[in-house]
Amino acid sequence: MINFLRPVIVLCILFQILIIFPINAIAQSQEAIFAGGCFWCLEHDLQKLDGVISAESGYSGGAIINPTYENHNGHQEVVKVSFNSDIISYKDLLDSYWINIDPFDGDGQFCDRGNSYKPIIFTSNEEQKDQAKESKARISLSLNIPNDQLKVEILDSKPFWIAEKYHQDYAVKNPLKYNFYRSSCGRDNRLKKVWGEYKQ
Repeated sequence: MINFLRPVIVLCILFQILIIFPINAIAQSQEAIFAGGCFWCLEHDLQKLDGVISAESGYSGGAIINPTYENHNGHQEVVKVSFNSDIISYKDLLDSYWINIDPFDGDGQFCDRGNSYKPIIFTSNEEQKDQAKESKARISLSLNIPNDQLKVEILDSKPFWIAEKYHQDYAVKNPLKYNFYRSSCGRDNRLKKVWGEYKQ
């Protein structure tokens, strides 16, 4: 009888490891989509946060199916962030998003101009939408400016299309080119000017 129960117990343990644990991990994982100028930069800024599982560069917001870097008219360059909500909340992720963009520029970001580079928070449900609106109001209050001076749009999510492989982890794979681009585009200087000593 004992010999018969032993494999049953082992199977039960394996079931817990292989089935229950991954389901818990998936339940804790959420996604957020942000547009904030060049996706190389926003991806790099967000993927290093504790609790972020992955950050992928891509396109969203437009109608073209299977957009490419050469043909994504109507889409914005975006970053899809998968995060563990037990470690970093959506609210905290929003706070990090804001201080990595220029919220006063609705026509692009830094040296990148046009619709592809507009700052947008894409929300996938009512909870995200409410939190995004609350974050915008909080930033407005913190910076002591009217809400309508913040040019970041809050829109319902549309399909996310992952960008070409060479765009993924660009900052890590091409540090010299990335740092030159980021510096020459004036991103960090503008962020320092906009946010100064701002604290979350």
